[in-house]
Amino acid sequence: QGDPATMQQSPHYEDALIEVYDWLAERIAFAEAAGIARSRIIVDPGIGFGKTLRHNLQLLNGLALFHGLGCPILLGASRKRIIGALSNEAPTDERLGGSIALALHGAQAGVQLLRVHDVPETVQAVRIWRGLRDEALTPRL
Repeated sequence: QGDPATMQQSPHYEDALIEVYDWLAERIAFAEAAGIARSRIIVDPGIGFGKTLRHNLQLLNGLALFHGLGCPILLGASRKRIIGALSNEAPTDERLGGSIALALHGAQAGVQLLRVHDVPETVQAVRIWRGLRDEALTPRL
């Protein structure tokens, strides 16, 4: 909502999850009408951009809905303000734990792409999470 200079000034959604989903669906249709194949489109719900804490939480808790758009989902929540807001106003350089928590939440929701600042730590966390999940899904013979 708005441009970078104004997007954080009183952002308003009746239902952030549905409104962002609908907006992305419109943008996908626009891109396809311009000749861009859906297979070349990635969607990003825009955590932190023109949204309040409540809006961001609605989007994060409803991430799986975006699979209905038929495009890979990108989650860029690393070091975002939401982490500071939920962790006693932790400064940006002290948000690694929160960034990893959001990355794992995204992985659990099936997000295909994670935009992160702390690549080795996030890769390690996702590998451990995936190993735990895969072992739990392995049938015992």
